[in-house]
Amino acid sequence: MGMLHDGHLSLIRLAAQQPSSIFVSIYANPSQLTVQEGKHSYPSTLDSDLALLVALNERLRSNGSGTVRAVFAPTDQEMYPFSPPDDIPHGLGSFVNILPITSILEGAGRPSHFIGVATVCLKLFNAVNPDKVYFGEKDYQQTVLIKRLVQDFLLDIEVVIGDTIREADGMALSSRNVFLGTRRRAVATVLISALNAARNAYEGGIVERDELLSLCKQEVEEEQVKQGRLLEAQRVDLKIIYFELADQGSMTPIGTVDAGRGAVICGAIQFLPLEVLAYGEDGGRQDGNDTVRLIDSVLLETRNTSYRI
Repeated sequence: MGMLHDGHLSLIRLAAQQPSSIFVSIYANPSQLTVQEGKHSYPSTLDSDLALLVALNERLRSNGSGTVRAVFAPTDQEMYPFSPPDDIPHGLGSFVNILPITSILEGAGRPSHFIGVATVCLKLFNAVNPDKVYFGEKDYQQTVLIKRLVQDFLLDIEVVIGDTIREADGMALSSRNVFLGTRRRAVATVLISALNAARNAYEGGIVERDELLSLCKQEVEEEQVKQGRLLEAQRVDLKIIYFELADQGSMTPIGTVDAGRGAVICGAIQFLPLEVLAYGEDGGRQDGNDTVRLIDSVLLETRNTSYRI
């Protein structure tokens, strides 16, 4: 989608661990964006993105690693020759819908999002014909979708998942972070704090969905109360979109974690526009006038449930 950061670069470094030719696709795919988001939410940063890749390539080459051989940066007309790509429900052309993954969690509130992701990835795979593709674990539901896409369409591609890259305070790197600004960024760690609260409880023996998700919601609700006590020029307005406990392989919501199988907890929160932007304050790329949606997830690892007597 452009606006490359170290999370993206980590996937290139992962691919470069083998002496391979790496192709990087940079394309702000309009069919996966909501009407409210639009392509304006992903301004073109191709020049700076290419500069990052050139610098990374020099380091990779000096280490004798695989290197970036080409960047695939198509136009909308090349990817969607028959219809405006921002109107999937009524547009002409071919689209990929992988149910139920495209209709739950992120797909429930953004009905066309994963249809757009699956469609553009199939097009990219056909254009480049890769042996392996690399995706980040942060967008966990997306990784499940891509694995299903490869399986369902009999693609001879290995899907490699890279670890989520986080900042020192635990915040997952995301292109959306540049829209937060200083004030909302300081509060944004509540999402990973909420997910970690549930993971810690699971590691302590709690396996029931309602108990785990209650801990997530409690973390965010406490932050909402805290923000509500502040002045307009200080506070942040945020809301919960969802927290869900799901099967790692299908993203189907589950009621209890099977400790021998594990699970994933996914969450999404939304920051509303700032009520008042203080003088000289960094409000983010759109000066705090936008809503910013953040997603994250944590894995609940399998546990040994056998006991020696």
